[in-house]
Amino acid sequence: MIKGIFQKLLLRSGKRYQIDPRIPNKLFCQIIYKRTGMLIRGFLKTGSKVFVGQNTKILNSQNIIFGKNVTIEKHTIIDGFSSEKIIFGDFVKIGAFSNLNSTSHLSKYGIGLKMGNNSAIGDYSHFGAAGGIEIGDDVIMGSYISFHSENHIFSDPKTLIREQGVTSKGIKLGNNIWVGAKVTFLDGCSVGNNSVVAAGAVVNNTFPDNVVIGGIPAKVLKIIE
Repeated sequence: MIKGIFQKLLLRSGKRYQIDPRIPNKLFCQIIYKRTGMLIRGFLKTGSKVFVGQNTKILNSQNIIFGKNVTIEKHTIIDGFSSEKIIFGDFVKIGAFSNLNSTSHLSKYGIGLKMGNNSAIGDYSHFGAAGGIEIGDDVIMGSYISFHSENHIFSDPKTLIREQGVTSKGIKLGNNIWVGAKVTFLDGCSVGNNSVVAAGAVVNNTFPDNVVIGGIPAKVLKIIE
């Protein structure tokens, strides 16, 4: 009975996988209990139908657009103080113990984050979004992912690096991308559609559609045909 209801809910949300028949009803009950609490907490914090975990902070929620069934797991900080709207598409998920930092310094109001439909990121991830981050639809990402959309200028040896300012080219990921754990994205990089980023890669360049990239710094390892 419970499994049947869950399966129908999955289909309605666009998820086409079949539930493993070995999963006990007790687990479904735990999920319902947890999600109900998260939904109540999310409505109190944002006034919207958002699933929010325990000890999660959402700052300046008036500047955040939440799609349908967004989940923000426990112990996460979402900084909505940005010059552009923070956008979470439908069925977006942000893993536990993650941090979205939109404005890193009072000298510059940050740009923020846009994250497309059905995209998700794992636990302990960091969005340094002052220079702007755009993530497309259907992007699945592991844990310990970090985005750094600004880079320090150090060209003048007579001036302290911290006083030389930063670049803010931004970071852009296309649609249908798999990002392995512990990947680092640096300012100015972009990854095309239908691509894979290997675990542990440091991405600091522009890459086309349909490739597997990896390494430090990342390079094309394979063409997806």
